[in-house]
Amino acid sequence: MTPQTYTRLVQFLEEELSLSSSAISMALRHCEQDPGPLPMILWKYGLITLEQLDRIFDWLETA
Repeated sequence: MTPQTYTRLVQFLEEELSLSSSAISMALRHCEQDPGPLPMILWKYGLITLEQLDRIFDWLETA
């Protein structure tokens, strides 16, 4: 994922899914300890629903 796409993903998470910056920050910290795609980390730790995860993957396909 390019830095530009990553920035747009974070913006999508905040604006479209109404995730707080603290939830995103927590997921990013977990990514350092448990490497994996950010959307999967968000879901794994209960920060997003399965429906939201689907929306993120749909968004990533078009990004």
